[in-house]
Amino acid sequence: MEKMFWLGLVLGAVGGALLVANSYKARSLVKKSQAEVMQKVDQMMDERLASADEDKQEKKKK
Repeated sequence: MEKMFWLGLVLGAVGGALLVANSYKARSLVKKSQAEVMQKVDQMMDERLASADEDKQEKKKK
């Protein structure tokens, strides 16, 4: 049962990679999605760094 799961997972990943590699529309969709995710991650990191700086400044004042 577990072997079938892993086999299906591997075959699905290979099939998806082949689909993206051979389809311009799918490849552009993947690139667009990656760019959106990276932009959101950058925003989250900027927010966390800003809040960490604010925390440090508050601790210095006390």
